[in-house]
Amino acid sequence: MAEARIDKWMWASRIFKTRTIAAEACKKGRVAINGAQAKPARMVKPGDVIQVRKPPVTYSFKVLQAIEKRVGAKLVPEIMENVTTPDQYELLEMNKISGFVNRAKGTGRPTKKDRRDLDEFFTPECMDEFDFDLDDLE
Repeated sequence: MAEARIDKWMWASRIFKTRTIAAEACKKGRVAINGAQAKPARMVKPGDVIQVRKPPVTYSFKVLQAIEKRVGAKLVPEIMENVTTPDQYELLEMNKISGFVNRAKGTGRPTKKDRRDLDEFFTPECMDEFDFDLDDLE
């Protein structure tokens, strides 16, 4: 098979868990083939470079084989080559490190644990050593 639909290929090569999610990503403009935005029915062929934006990272894959049937995880290196730049992985790592400081929109109010973690993060350690009241200073 020389060509395959992009949504089927991304599902078959295990970039997305379901074909529906892969098609939605295409419709939302998160998938590009050789720099051009792709619709779910767009055909891919070996040699194409696919960019998939999964915030905060944009992954890049080179198509080695055009398939439409899902393969085992061990066979994925024969289907595609990951050509994502190292700076994208650094961005992902920095996002993991920052953790609770930047809450994702729509996650709701911070929990009590989140508040305590923030208080612990912003409270200087030297303040724990001193146990006094402001009234004692007068």
